Amino acid sequence: MNKIWFLGTGVVVGLTLTLVIGWYLLDQNYRYHGAIIEPPAQAADFTLTDQNGDLFRLSDQQGKIVLIFFGYTHCPDVCPITLSEFKKIKTMLGDNADRVRFVYITVDPERDTAERINIFLQNFDPTFIGLTGDRGTLEPVWKAYGVYQQKQDTGSAAGYLVDHSTRTYLIDAQGHWRINYPYGMEPVKIVQDLQHLMKE
Repeated sequence: MNKIWFLGTGVVVGLTLTLVIGWYLLDQNYRYHGAIIEPPAQAADFTLTDQNGDLFRLSDQQGKIVLIFFGYTHCPDVCPITLSEFKKIKTMLGDNADRVRFVYITVDPERDTAERINIFLQNFDPTFIGLTGDRGTLEPVWKAYGVYQQKQDTGSAAGYLVDHSTRTYLIDAQGHWRINYPYGMEPVKIVQDLQHLMKE
């Protein structure tokens, strides 16, 4: 009887170790989505004004993962779609959502005042962080993250449009720039990456 018990215990322990090792190897071999920054680079720090008129400093977000998108409130398509996807990501994260900062930085400072951004973000999630500043303050930030932006006169009463980069940037909890996501990346894939990073 004792031999059978020991044999059974050995099988259970062996299976448990196999599962643990298997999960560990799977975790080690995880492949992030998007364009990986290898090796991860220290994200350029910046200080801008949020939608409430308060200063926001990227380096103050240590311990939080930050998703950054550069856009503008008059954007007819890419920007509202991306913010809608941010909202889906936040919902899918559930209780872990408070470990992520969703940041929206303007490429149209002449029109995007803090008040304007505040109203705009109410359509998506008022806890999202919208940042602005004057052009002189924003240009170094755009440059540091390789952001393209160019006004395009439409010749209409609605005013100009702004051509701009459409990537989303992921900064990890240690302040490292880890991933660039192309426009249209499925929210579930970004959630998978965020969940994996939270285990680090």
